[in-house]
Amino acid sequence: QVQLVESGGGLVQAGGSLRLSCTASGDIGRVNTMGWHRQAPGKQRELVANIQSTGDTNYADSVKGRFTISRDDAKNTLYLQMNSLKPEDTAVFYCNLNARLRSGGPSYNYWGQGTQVTVSS
Repeated sequence: QVQLVESGGGLVQAGGSLRLSCTASGDIGRVNTMGWHRQAPGKQRELVANIQSTGDTNYADSVKGRFTISRDDAKNTLYLQMNSLKPEDTAVFYCNLNARLRSGGPSYNYWGQGTQVTVSS
């Protein structure tokens, strides 16, 4: 089965930086997109950033210019470099993988267990 394992979360002061990592394993198939979502207390889960198989990236307006998403295909690892962190970035961050087992077949979403990011003022 596909598994996603996140690491790199923690407590940081406002203005600081963190780098999140997500390593995928199992029968992944063909990757469509990989991305990071986050969910803060009392809020809905939201897209932070994703990266397509083409290498194109998307970012939430709130993180543009501060966060950078990247991947290492050889290591099956996704990264999120977070700079200039703000208290409002505090949330559980989840790694997401969208993949299909075969061309023309159905796509599936897989999620990591989440990693807590806390930014203090």
